[in-house]
Amino acid sequence: MTFADFKALHQRRQTEYLAHHGHRLAERQEDSFDLTLFAVGDFYAETWRSRGEEAVLFIHVFQKPAGLGEYLARVQLPRGL
Repeated sequence: MTFADFKALHQRRQTEYLAHHGHRLAERQEDSFDLTLFAVGDFYAETWRSRGEEAVLFIHVFQKPAGLGEYLARVQLPRGL
């Protein structure tokens, strides 16, 4: 699926697509939200949920690696690499 095709989907369909075809990369918390980062083809999708809830409130879709900054800061490589 292309970036444009994914963005054209209704949020419910985007959520379904991520559940079946997205590759979960990372999770983080911001304020009262749980965020999950997915890789899909040549783009990324970040789901936003209220902490402890299942319903997705928002999906942020992006292609530029700059959007990964909040996640990359949390990566810890093993010593010796």
